[in-house]
Amino acid sequence: MDQHPTPHPPAPAAPAPAARARWTPERQRLFLTTLLATGNVTQAARAAGMSRASVHRLRRRLAGTPFDRTWDRALALHEAVVA
Repeated sequence: MDQHPTPHPPAPAAPAPAARARWTPERQRLFLTTLLATGNVTQAARAAGMSRASVHRLRRRLAGTPFDRTWDRALALHEAVVA
């Protein structure tokens, strides 16, 4: 009798890591809208489902772009309304 090793079933696939949240245009708009309303970067980042550190990295990466300029305008407008 010839003995063949019984094949092992394939190992179950590891669960895919959760997709990392990305700064989509929708999240950027939500962040900027909330920033205008609150004047608070942390609160605005949370409203967009992102962290404060993440939004600061995004701003550095997008320095000089409309996102960066709108951030400054949102804070200035919020301050003008509150003052």
